[in-house]
Amino acid sequence: MKIHNTPLEGLLIIEPQIHNDDRGYFFESYNRKAFQAATGLDIHFVQDNQARSTKNVLRGLHFQNSPHAQTKLIRALEGAIWDVVVDIRSNSKTFGQWFGVELSAENKLQLLVPHGFAHGYTVLTDTAEVFYKCDDFYSKADEGGVLYNDPALNIDWKIDLHKAIVSEKDLVQPPLKIHKGKF
Repeated sequence: MKIHNTPLEGLLIIEPQIHNDDRGYFFESYNRKAFQAATGLDIHFVQDNQARSTKNVLRGLHFQNSPHAQTKLIRALEGAIWDVVVDIRSNSKTFGQWFGVELSAENKLQLLVPHGFAHGYTVLTDTAEVFYKCDDFYSKADEGGVLYNDPALNIDWKIDLHKAIVSEKDLVQPPLKIHKGKF
């Protein structure tokens, strides 16, 4: 596997080694030993989640507060998404900055989102199926969010936001400035 750093410290793009032949392809989507050797990280994933959505769905920006903060390893099993993270670590030199990457069934890239980042995505294709591993269990009491269209972030979601399909919960999340100093 190849590891690609991003402008946000700790946020990594994982590019698996694909083995193609006349039957199709094979790759290890996760191998703890190989992952640890490549990244130097020893993450114990405890929960897998999967979501299917239609074009123009916007999910996010979500995170889990301590003591149930989550590191996530995200990939698209079907279709394509524009995956976005925002650095919400108050002591980070990149606090409030965002990063986006296309994850698709075709490119097979994965995004490692460590603790301290809010995460969301938009669906770029007719449908997309997203799978992600988490290193802690979901806790309703510890969930948090940032308003997806916070003008201070100016995120390019790669879709027309007038056509975005957004949950009621995501429409009422607070702006990022509310979270400054909490993490």
